Amino acid sequence: MTDEERDREQPAAFGEPTGIDLVRRTLEEARAAARAQGKDAGRGRAGAPVSRRAGGQRRSWSGPGPDVRDPQPLGRLTRDLAKKRGWSTQVAEGTVLGQWPSVVGHQIADHAIPVGLSEGVLSVTAESTAWATQLRMIQAQLLAKIAAAVGNGVVTSLKITGPAAPSWRKGPRHISGRGPRDTYG
Repeated sequence: MTDEERDREQPAAFGEPTGIDLVRRTLEEARAAARAQGKDAGRGRAGAPVSRRAGGQRRSWSGPGPDVRDPQPLGRLTRDLAKKRGWSTQVAEGTVLGQWPSVVGHQIADHAIPVGLSEGVLSVTAESTAWATQLRMIQAQLLAKIAAAVGNGVVTSLKITGPAAPSWRKGPRHISGRGPRDTYG
């Protein structure tokens, strides 16, 4: 039988700490000595983070909550990169054109498509003249939706057109030459 086994079997004298009590007392004495020297005493009862020195820099350990050192979503990183490089305007313009249904809603996106964006003017083509008229009437609400989705100043006005009329310049009904103008002469 070893000394440790004998100590476990025999009760200690009254008032003398044993086992975990001895460890706790020793730890408290070490913490008190460290505090007296002005050093960090580790994690105390208040839950202060334990800090270590790594490579000459002070490093604190992350807790269970979110931290800047945690892996970041790709969308947030690309948004930060675009902001640093000054690409925010181009990204916002691409968002209007690329995510049109989520910007204006699926009902409007089913009947109108964005054609181009130049100098703040968004060109939108509606599937019918009725939808073009309807979009012109709610133009202020559309601009507000777009500004809420991508930011103010990206789209300043809308140019809404209906479907293109058929051209008679080519095809079986076209007459070459000057046409009827030569008979009035």
